[in-house]
Amino acid sequence: MMPQLLTARVDRPGRRRPVRIWVPVLPILLIVSPLLVLAGIVAAVACLIYRISITRAATSLWQVLSALPGTRLDIGHGGTVVAVTIN
Repeated sequence: MMPQLLTARVDRPGRRRPVRIWVPVLPILLIVSPLLVLAGIVAAVACLIYRISITRAATSLWQVLSALPGTRLDIGHGGTVVAVTIN
């Protein structure tokens, strides 16, 4: 299943409450879809140049995208902590 929602939380030492951002994935994909089509064409040409199976590359990409829901990424630098969750 494709990820539906990306949640980001930023904790800073000087603030009481963390900043939370919810980003729906589908509207963003619809906005950047022309660029995704161009990226797909470039990727297909690159697969042909480097003699990689296009179907195997597409299958691998789909498996990676399907594994994204439930992923949590925590990044800390100094006192600031950014937590990203993909649902």
